[in-house]
Amino acid sequence: MNPTVMLPPRPDRRWTIAKQLGLNTAVVRFWGVDEWWEYETLMRTTARFDDHGFSLDVVEDRPPMEKTVLGKEGRDEEIAVVKELLENMGRLGIDTYCWVWTENPLGVIRTSDSLPGRGNSRRIGYDHEWMEHAPRHEAADITEDELWENLQYFLDEIVPVAEEAGVNLALHPDDPPTSPVRGVPRIVTSVDDYRQILDMYDSPRHGVTFCQGNFAAMGADLQETIREFGDRLHFVHFRDVEGDSRNFVETWHDEGPTDMKATIEAYREAGFDGPIRPDHVPRMVGEEDREDAMAGYTDMGRLFAIGYIKGLLE
Repeated sequence: MNPTVMLPPRPDRRWTIAKQLGLNTAVVRFWGVDEWWEYETLMRTTARFDDHGFSLDVVEDRPPMEKTVLGKEGRDEEIAVVKELLENMGRLGIDTYCWVWTENPLGVIRTSDSLPGRGNSRRIGYDHEWMEHAPRHEAADITEDELWENLQYFLDEIVPVAEEAGVNLALHPDDPPTSPVRGVPRIVTSVDDYRQILDMYDSPRHGVTFCQGNFAAMGADLQETIREFGDRLHFVHFRDVEGDSRNFVETWHDEGPTDMKATIEAYREAGFDGPIRPDHVPRMVGEEDREDAMAGYTDMGRLFAIGYIKGLLE
């Protein structure tokens, strides 16, 4: 397993911290970059990481896919962009594309970014009661059957391209893994959903981003699920939560309910040897007012998490 972190596409203090942590792999997200899936942008980004001693292993950003998810006119043009991305990733040797499905109209949802943790650290969480009062989303009329039908259409178009390009598709769960949210049904919220989705196109390239926090919120037996998915595991978000899919708080890596050492052992038993990154971490003292201190991705919490992961791996 390769401990890694999500980094911006250009060097900054986070790149320096990652090198000081002894990391040599990276996950990229292109916040604020237009048409980042084009070859020249990806090429320059990959070369930039290489110049600084990183192997760029995962792209964790998503081209526009709302029309694709909702089955609207224009979805073929959106799918063509995803195909272009996969082909360019294959040319550049970027192994894994982390993507989402029914999250696309809504995005990742949290209702709090300041839940008190130990030492007055600040954690993020979700409480479904708050969302029940939110306005219905404009996509709320779509049905689960339509979402499944649209997903099949997408997989039939995309998986052959990923196979040809040699790129792993790693589907991330809906976050939070509950349905509906603001009236929009979600279909990647359980282990059974994943079983059905993996069966929809049987290919070793069509696999899973195993976000431990989401699978824990689903109530899954993490160790058994890791072993079950086996070689379909392409990427791991290593985190934990207290609570369930409708009400949870994201914990420090060493104080949640999950036996984190046992999950590392399960990944090894399943043969997983890919990128594993700490996902959301608490904000620590002094990080409250930093412009780059986005909730869940602050530097000091990630320092702790990487050290914790390295310790478990050893």
